[in-house]
Amino acid sequence: MIIWEIFKMAINALRINKLRTSLTLLGIIIGVSSVITIVSALEGLSQSIEGELAVLGPTTFIVDRFGLITGHDAFMEALKRKPLKYEYVKAIEDGCTDCEKVAAMTYDEGEVKNGNRKLKHVFIGGATANIINIVDMQVDQGRFYYPEEDQTRNRVAFIGPTIAEELYPGLDPIGKELKVNNIKYQIIGIAKKKGSSFNENHDKIVYVPYFSYKRDFGGQRDNVEIYVKAVSLDRMNEAMDETRVILRGIRKVPYKKDDDFGIFTAEAIMAIINDVTKYIRFGLVGISSIALVVGGIIIMNIMMVSVTERTREIGIRKSIGAKRKNILMQFLFESLVLSLTGGIIGIAIGVVLGDVLIHLIKMNMTPSVFAIVTGLIISSGVGLFFGIYPAMKAARLQPVKALSFE
Repeated sequence: MIIWEIFKMAINALRINKLRTSLTLLGIIIGVSSVITIVSALEGLSQSIEGELAVLGPTTFIVDRFGLITGHDAFMEALKRKPLKYEYVKAIEDGCTDCEKVAAMTYDEGEVKNGNRKLKHVFIGGATANIINIVDMQVDQGRFYYPEEDQTRNRVAFIGPTIAEELYPGLDPIGKELKVNNIKYQIIGIAKKKGSSFNENHDKIVYVPYFSYKRDFGGQRDNVEIYVKAVSLDRMNEAMDETRVILRGIRKVPYKKDDDFGIFTAEAIMAIINDVTKYIRFGLVGISSIALVVGGIIIMNIMMVSVTERTREIGIRKSIGAKRKNILMQFLFESLVLSLTGGIIGIAIGVVLGDVLIHLIKMNMTPSVFAIVTGLIISSGVGLFFGIYPAMKAARLQPVKALSFE
């Protein structure tokens, strides 16, 4: 009950000094909103990257010519490596006992047409038919192509929703003709919508059978990526080790030499990204936190002015029985109410600004509970930390001196 009375007194004191309260709130709002905007944007970035990598699944790994390269020298060295070949797929299928499925894919950008309508910079992938059982690619209409269609080099195409919407508006594309780099293919299926991220449209895709791609576009890109699905998550490392041994043998890599190919998982990619960006994260949050420190200093200065102006009030309260802890609690509550109110407003503004920022770079993000809780903790912490000195100063005032203050 005493706490409730102190709380009401704190609210009333803040209401009386509207201009001072508004200026103090502004400092906290700017500080908290900047921190929340940065945290929300960084979390949105991580969510988007994780969503992109989730298509691989926890038991899938990729083998390619380069692997995970983070340095210029390593990249230049990797350019000297021989491309991977389709024949490796069969070798891994036969030799890897912990590998459940193995698929090959090669890709490039190209142009697709339907009559006078056309789209450029379209992802065109040539993949074996079992790729759909390894990566998270779902069918919305029609079907994916069969292994027999791959072996017989049929010109059939599985397209993304953007291709259907842009080239066949108001029509059902299934069964219709599509020119892929001026070569006619028949559409047999449409993928489920995925959306965009990092200004890249993941629905602007065309998949065709691997051998059809090699026959029609093989001169454009000869390197193959191999997608391997392990029999289980527990056997993932064993499957990767077996694949490594098989490829080193085929490619005749000397015993003391490093692999001349790369093997990586979605988890490994995410770890590299987090490692590269963690210092950027700390720097951005640190810079935005400066505004919070400024807001805290404003709270302390305003509360010090308030203590000075209300010295006689403090003396009267003490003379009629108010204890030191009551005075301390009152001023701490005023500081806490200021910082929490500013924090809540700042969180709302920060989430909105973070959402705007995320949509500008076309990523999906939901308001983060972590960001909201962080904002509340930070704002209340700032209020308590910077409000404790003025509160203690008020609590230590002697009644006689306070009453005689002019």
